[in-house]
Amino acid sequence: MDRGKIVIAGCGFLGEATAGFFLEAGWRVLGLCATAESAARLSGCPFAVAVSDISKPMAVPTGWSDPDVILHCASSGRGGADAYRAVYRDGLEHLLQAFCPKRLIFTGSTSVYSQADGGWLNEESPAEPERETGQILLEAEKIALDSGGIVARFAGIYGPGRSVLLKKFLDGSALLEAGGHRWINQIHRDDGARALLALAQNEMASGIYNVCDDTPTSQREIYGWIAGFLNRALPPEGPADLNRKRGWTSKRISNRRLRSVGWMPVYPSYKAALPELIASA
Repeated sequence: MDRGKIVIAGCGFLGEATAGFFLEAGWRVLGLCATAESAARLSGCPFAVAVSDISKPMAVPTGWSDPDVILHCASSGRGGADAYRAVYRDGLEHLLQAFCPKRLIFTGSTSVYSQADGGWLNEESPAEPERETGQILLEAEKIALDSGGIVARFAGIYGPGRSVLLKKFLDGSALLEAGGHRWINQIHRDDGARALLALAQNEMASGIYNVCDDTPTSQREIYGWIAGFLNRALPPEGPADLNRKRGWTSKRISNRRLRSVGWMPVYPSYKAALPELIASA
């Protein structure tokens, strides 16, 4: 079955996995990489790859000018506001100028919610980020929505070989910040990729969707799960890191709207994925 063509701008941790799920579902896939080194890493993958830095005006690879879907899945790495503008806001505009997609999906972030009272949030909740990077993400979201596109706001992504919380626990740098009571929202990489596929294939999908698992969890509970699994002690308590890149927040995010398009997580909680994460650490 030929579902159509999708261009995935950014084939890193999430983008490469997403390409695989689209291929399995019968899509023709083109992955755009910012550098030749990134493209070379994907040389053995079963989908087309092209070098294209979306932070600059780009040429369209032959045969891909009118894809059914453009997925902006690129990352700014650890860059600051300038990198965010170049990759998210300007990158999205460059994709729309170069291609004529029938549909656009932009992967944003739940960091645009700055709430710190531990309450439940959904797509109708105020998004008023305090950090400049979050404000730039909202600018990019507006570009996507004004073009009739979809915004997928991702919670913290983890998966095989990559979990910040597990890494900190294993290397001894983990702390229960301010008692460890801050709420944390996460999504397994593969569940995130499946969410993007579901949004692309549901013709009724529109607007903003929060991409997170079913189980917002306190930092203390997450470290408790890890400690229990490994039969180790909890990390020590320490002060809150108020200078976190995405700001100090505490919130519980609902995925109910995402579930309405037919998606459900294979990993409903971080605890469900923990055995695999530790095996791949």
